[in-house]
Amino acid sequence: MPTPLIYTANVCKTFTLGKRQVEAVRGVSLSVNRGECFGLLGPNGAGKSTLINMLYGSTIRTSGELKVFGLDPSHESRTIKRRLGVVTQDNALDESLSVRENMELYATFVGVPAPQRRERVKSLLEFMSLGHKENDNIRFLSGGMKRRLVFVRALLGNPELVILDEPTTGLDPAVRHLLWGKVNELKSEGKTILLTTHYMHEAEVLCDRLLIMNQGSVIAEGSPTLLRDQHTPGFVAVFDPRANPGLKDQADKQSFVVSQDSSGIYVRAPELNALLRFQDQHRATALQMRPANLEDVFLKLTGQELAADA
Repeated sequence: MPTPLIYTANVCKTFTLGKRQVEAVRGVSLSVNRGECFGLLGPNGAGKSTLINMLYGSTIRTSGELKVFGLDPSHESRTIKRRLGVVTQDNALDESLSVRENMELYATFVGVPAPQRRERVKSLLEFMSLGHKENDNIRFLSGGMKRRLVFVRALLGNPELVILDEPTTGLDPAVRHLLWGKVNELKSEGKTILLTTHYMHEAEVLCDRLLIMNQGSVIAEGSPTLLRDQHTPGFVAVFDPRANPGLKDQADKQSFVVSQDSSGIYVRAPELNALLRFQDQHRATALQMRPANLEDVFLKLTGQELAADA
């Protein structure tokens, strides 16, 4: 069996805050295979960022085993960093320089040989549909263009592993879909992708496998399809609570999986026909009927209510 590109076994990280010991990561074990897109999901404070920081040695683990490319980040972080690229949450681009100048400067930092820098930058700008902007100043780029430029920066060193840390937060749907296509192209080229995101649909579209964390611990792992089938099989109907007072109680009496928040009453059943019958029986019209999705899984496992699609 091939050696995983990322391997962790019972990894823990404890921070000292004043007189308190805070366990940010609690016994996390995972493996990421070469050429796959692996998702790391969890609410804020789940330990995702701490785990990622441990992968390239920015944070040193307290205990457990951790290998990236077969190397220990505690001792060989420089070697590991040369073989990966990171799309950070913050763009951190130099707005006093042009697009090309920014990327050529960064290319020197990641060791691209001088004769290859301009061509490497030009090729990646074209790949991210930014070739026409190479001479523009950074400050005149849209938010979506800056985000795509951060992808260019992450790819300059031709990394084997690309870490995408919430890569599409705040972007409009058109740019998000463009970036999804680029991620799939990178995967088809043999790149390994590690993705963190709060967009559950993004994880469903891109990830071969994923791991859900909460309060520092792993609470689920598997493919999006497997997790849906295990934790939230069936279909969900969403009803307007103002137009359907008492409907939640009726759903509870009939043993449906049901919850309510300010956006609606959420009723889940194994079969679509059961929801249709329930709707007809109570003369209610659902705002939405859909298959259960990864967001339902996430919200169930992290202890939150069912909610509408992201």
